[in-house]
Amino acid sequence: MRLNVHSHELTPRNGQREGFIVVAVLWLLAALATLAAIYSLYVRQSTATLASRDERLIGEALVQAGAEMAVQAVTATPGSRPSRGRVAFRLGKADVTATFSAENGRIDLNAAPRDVLANLFVGLGASLSDATYFAERIVAWRTPPVPGAEDEETSLYRIAGKRYGPRRGLFQHRNELALVLGMAPDLIRRALPYLTVYSGRPEINVLAAPPAVLAALPGLTPARLQDLIVMREAAPQDVLRARLGTTARYVSVQPGNTMRLLVDVRRGGLRYARSEIVALVLDQDVKPYRILSRRDDIDEAAEEPQAVVR
Repeated sequence: MRLNVHSHELTPRNGQREGFIVVAVLWLLAALATLAAIYSLYVRQSTATLASRDERLIGEALVQAGAEMAVQAVTATPGSRPSRGRVAFRLGKADVTATFSAENGRIDLNAAPRDVLANLFVGLGASLSDATYFAERIVAWRTPPVPGAEDEETSLYRIAGKRYGPRRGLFQHRNELALVLGMAPDLIRRALPYLTVYSGRPEINVLAAPPAVLAALPGLTPARLQDLIVMREAAPQDVLRARLGTTARYVSVQPGNTMRLLVDVRRGGLRYARSEIVALVLDQDVKPYRILSRRDDIDEAAEEPQAVVR
């Protein structure tokens, strides 16, 4: 009897042990399946990250190639730089187009005469009185105060409730125009494509300037504006200046050392990369060019607003 009882007690204990083993195996399999899923997700994410990084590196290399080809076109003929132009080439599976234009084809916030600034705002829809006021505020922003004199410009900002005053120094970026007293956001948005802080010259390069900038030149009537747009590419410089009359003192045909490059990269007909670079190009420099400003992945350039000549 004791043996029977003892044998009956052994059976359930063995069954429990086998059940525990089965549960442990099932938990282990579940854990391994979870680890496998996590690892698979990690591999997929790592692959995607590396692929994205590779795409960015390829895009960067193509943009750099476009910029260097544009600079090469600018400096190809010593002593005779073009004011604008375009280069296009195919590299691997990518089509690269780089356009360049002299930065002094834009109006420099730090150097442009007051009447040129005012005319630009008038051409973009501001009234003559408002445009004149804005131009005066811009000139005052960049002009150091007279030692010992009362700073009336700073007082205007205080009266308007601003917690800051004018810089009384050079604009560091064209977007600082938004800090100038009275400037409306919509007018700033329309004006920015025609402004720069990288030219350093008061004259406008008529060979590179868009029509809205040409329209801002004092003394340029609508008829002369159309003549200038038509003849500026082929007419000799002396003839061009003679046709401009008094406007000639506001213009130049020399490109300067600063160029704006727009590099567009496409693969399979689709946009791959697009960058805008402002580059300083110096003769006999240790580098082909030096980047002053760069914007990547920019949208297509907006259509230029119509300028009004008054």
